[in-house]
Amino acid sequence: MGSRSEQAEYVLNKARENNVKFIRLWFTDILGFLKSFAITVAELETSLMDGQGFDGSSIQGFARIDESDMVAMPDPSTFVILPWRPQEGGAVARMFCDILQPEGEPYVGDPRYVLKRALKRAANMGYTYYVGPELEYFYFRQSEGRPEVLDHGGYFDLTPLDVASDLRRETVLTLEQMGIGVEYSHHEVAPSQHEIDLRYTDALTMADSAMTYRLVVKEVAMKHECYATFMPKPLYGENGSGMHTHQSLFKGDNNAFFDPQTEDHLSETARYFVAGLLHHAREITVITNQWVNSYKRLVPGYEAPIYLSWALRNRSDLIRVPTYKPGKEHATRIEYRAPDPACNPYFTFAVMLAAGLEGIEKEYECPTPVERNVYEMTPEERKELGIGQLPGDLWEAIEIAESSELLKRTLGDHVFEKFIANKKIEWQEYRAQVTEYELDKYLPIL
Repeated sequence: MGSRSEQAEYVLNKARENNVKFIRLWFTDILGFLKSFAITVAELETSLMDGQGFDGSSIQGFARIDESDMVAMPDPSTFVILPWRPQEGGAVARMFCDILQPEGEPYVGDPRYVLKRALKRAANMGYTYYVGPELEYFYFRQSEGRPEVLDHGGYFDLTPLDVASDLRRETVLTLEQMGIGVEYSHHEVAPSQHEIDLRYTDALTMADSAMTYRLVVKEVAMKHECYATFMPKPLYGENGSGMHTHQSLFKGDNNAFFDPQTEDHLSETARYFVAGLLHHAREITVITNQWVNSYKRLVPGYEAPIYLSWALRNRSDLIRVPTYKPGKEHATRIEYRAPDPACNPYFTFAVMLAAGLEGIEKEYECPTPVERNVYEMTPEERKELGIGQLPGDLWEAIEIAESSELLKRTLGDHVFEKFIANKKIEWQEYRAQVTEYELDKYLPIL
């Protein structure tokens, strides 16, 4: 897209052509919540060249009070008009920002920088990392109290059960207006559960797109007087929401995961990558599944993976390899099924990539794919096959993560320490709660 000044000129022209009056500068805190502040169009040129100062002391995981000055440097390539904002009297646009220290150095607590650093490691090895996440979510009538579903439809159901078809349609159209490619959308397995799949692209673009996607889904739902949630497990007894992530590495125009000579068309590089993910899966789960509620989804019986296995088609495994189609070498990929859509996508993509690259660098041995249903095996059978399992709750995930060198190296000391400290607070708060389950079960009998 040219030099910084050329990119800035492009944005200024687009702002003039579209009568933009306000620009929202977006960035993400360490928990994956979108943060924003607005500038007027009069400030746009200066902000593009020098960034915009702000106080980072109140942002989760950012600076302490004594080092609170931050600079949000807009990324001109992410400039887009927000379709849901009124266009009359002046449009509103947005740009994602890289967070810098006042002297201009990247801020180590910025999730976008964490992912960029991981991508640089891949680039140094000659790879470009592509991802395609499937983000599931629920529609409810309100955001508080017991969840009230909009429908009782099931997987791929159409009207009249799928009353949210119009919401999905409007969401897809809005995403496409913003330049975010969508592959398809459909009703998911649980009542009022839906999925919109974003078109495969490079990981940094996709992390920005995933953040945008979550906001667009919520904005459209709110416009129709309902509530969309990416909470991993909002309904007891129903499937939770996952973010199955398809991923591959390219060297130039060639898919490094493809090998025409093997029976399954997977290259040695792909097998090393799979081995790396399996080897480090328990360590990275605190990132891919970061909330107390995430572990209510990761239980047997609801299609979510809990066992450390991989397969060429089987959907009960942690890693699935979609079937190869002749002439579709570029589509060769692996699907990591643990993450949920409430994660921080910058961190999640970074740690999955780091685990896979570790497997490639150290040439981890890839275990034999498991084509039986792992859930139907006895514990003895799983042990005999060397199949471990993901952490059972947030505390176990924290304990495993604390000793992970891979995680510390990928996130950096600052983010690692802040993130773990935050998760420990969440766990302690959760432990202190008296739940409805306890009251219903024990109050009458104890």
